[in-house]
Amino acid sequence: MKCLGFLDGERLAFLLDEAVAKEARLWKVPLFKTCDNQGATITPLQRENVVLWLRDLCSKFGYYPETFFLAVSILDRLLASVKAQPKYLRCIAISSLFVAAKISEEDEVTLLVKDLAVMSGSGCSASEILRMEKIILDKLQWDLYTATPADFVNIFHAMVMSSRPHLLDQWPQMKPSLHAALLTRQLQHCMACHQLLQFRGSTLALAIISLEVERLIPDWFIVTTDLLKKAQIHSMDFVYCKNILAKHVLSQTAVSASNIVYVFDPVNSDLVRHQRGRMLCTRSREYDPHSRSSTREELWSGQAATIHNRVAPVKTSEQVAVEINGKGIDSGPAARQLAENLSPCPPLQPIKDV
Repeated sequence: MKCLGFLDGERLAFLLDEAVAKEARLWKVPLFKTCDNQGATITPLQRENVVLWLRDLCSKFGYYPETFFLAVSILDRLLASVKAQPKYLRCIAISSLFVAAKISEEDEVTLLVKDLAVMSGSGCSASEILRMEKIILDKLQWDLYTATPADFVNIFHAMVMSSRPHLLDQWPQMKPSLHAALLTRQLQHCMACHQLLQFRGSTLALAIISLEVERLIPDWFIVTTDLLKKAQIHSMDFVYCKNILAKHVLSQTAVSASNIVYVFDPVNSDLVRHQRGRMLCTRSREYDPHSRSSTREELWSGQAATIHNRVAPVKTSEQVAVEINGKGIDSGPAARQLAENLSPCPPLQPIKDV
């Protein structure tokens, strides 16, 4: 993992200009058909699966993250240049990884083609990988290295750390190199998403940096607009990309890591999830699980307007104990204990921001 560290402003500006020029010269948008009955073209889902497969292979072989990003770049550039059939997709992907490893990895780390063919489980022979490598080199005219999203993340991160050296003061154990590595892992998570294929690597990298800076410092807007101008990124593309990242991609990681509180409503037996101030109902009406007419879509259709009316307010154990007492059960510690035991949900915990 490369970390540019604290370089002077002139050096960083030169690296950014060079990366932007490479990207402008070589970047193309891969186009996929969302549906193809004949299976003659590669779909976004197939591309997503093969990118995730490449990420797992790079982790298995101990390759640098830069090797993964370069392999995906070569793969996408070839798919944007030729019309390939799905049956050749894995061969193209493993050959792109083979080429990227020879560029980015040390010789003693790079696998021989015969070992790569066996260990990858690609189903391709060594001769097939070599033939596909020649096709890639010919189609891309041996101009293999473009600026990857990882390059832009490293440059943007170094620029932010140079202008805001106290950015990580709230995390004494967090070093700039580790922080850059965490952002790179986020970027790896985004590379398979077909919704982000329309954006250049510089735009994607800046959106990730902006979301992180926005979380850390109050004057994030000044930092973001300065990088936006230096990288010559269109503001509309940037805003669109950032919204997709925040809502559809990185939000999935945040939800899984956050503190989710479940509240059981004994009145209508709905399980309600509270997540960062939002309230979602996991079941909108009673249904018969054995009925063929009770589909998941039917459960949600026409119920959005009534969800808030059905969600009961969160009650303390004392309030529930009082209600139980009104039904003939004595109040006191035993009643409180009984009220707490009514809910099968875990104990409530304070909701914390991610």
